[in-house]
Amino acid sequence: MAAAIPRPSATALPRQAAIRRRRSAALGLAAFVLLAVAGWFSPRWLTFLVTMAAANGLVSLGIVGLMRGGVVPFGQGMLFAAGGYSAALIYNKLGFTDALGLTLAGGLAAVVLAAPFAPLLSRYRGIFFAMLTLALSMVAYGLLMKLDMLGGSDGFNLGRPTLLGQKLPDAHTGYILYLLTIGVATAMAVLARVYFDSTRGLVTLAVRENELRVEYLGGSVRQAMTINFILAAFCGGLGGALAVMSLGHIEPQFSFWTTSGEFVFVAILAGWQSVAAVFLASTVLEVVRSFSSAYFPNTWQLALGLFLLFVIRFLPRGIGSLWMKRGKG
Repeated sequence: MAAAIPRPSATALPRQAAIRRRRSAALGLAAFVLLAVAGWFSPRWLTFLVTMAAANGLVSLGIVGLMRGGVVPFGQGMLFAAGGYSAALIYNKLGFTDALGLTLAGGLAAVVLAAPFAPLLSRYRGIFFAMLTLALSMVAYGLLMKLDMLGGSDGFNLGRPTLLGQKLPDAHTGYILYLLTIGVATAMAVLARVYFDSTRGLVTLAVRENELRVEYLGGSVRQAMTINFILAAFCGGLGGALAVMSLGHIEPQFSFWTTSGEFVFVAILAGWQSVAAVFLASTVLEVVRSFSSAYFPNTWQLALGLFLLFVIRFLPRGIGSLWMKRGKG
């Protein structure tokens, strides 16, 4: 007689989930400490590059969350711009200069902008979802280009922020913004990993495989996709606010379709399996773009395209598939 297959007890699964959460938090903290120490000894150009990669990676992290449900948005530039413009306007018009508060305000502003569209977009899949998000982003781009009160096509500048009521020293402004950006990115990465491993996160994977079965089992596909879109908006707004504070300038190009395309590029490069791969892919994009622009100014887009083709050919599941177990979300 065949031996019975042991099943995990009712308390084993929550215990395993708690262990995974603690492990994710520990890995996130270790990564933050390592990057903080490395940033202190790195040249300014490198810390700025990593800062922008982390800020842009936050936007792509939201796209990965949507990709797990089987949709790809081509309009995250609108939410990226919403976070950036909100932070810049609050700084210039209201006089609120705290970097952490501006970051949170950018995320919340993107959520407010996305909330009315989320229930509508949750009904669509495939090319229809992609084109609708792209259309919204281009409408936002057109408005930003025409509104003089928002700087028109030239945009406007953002001054140096403060942090917890303290003025940032001239010599270390870039490093402090670097710490803030990687700190926010690490926190969101850990939360994203926890969310992806949660019941609702696993429902998202089920939606991608078979929506009808999810509905039969009592789940709400539209609710799951709406929540994912709102979370992606929050990530996009955070990234926009952090990028604007590091650049010191905001312009309509933040909402242009090519900007959204770069975020999708990173998400495809990373794959949907690993959170860490998103930020690694974003860093790779910034490195390739920076050095290609310096040495091949007229063909750097070609270099990026060839690199993406190489990854798709040999790593169809993205960079994250190198260390994530097959089938693990």
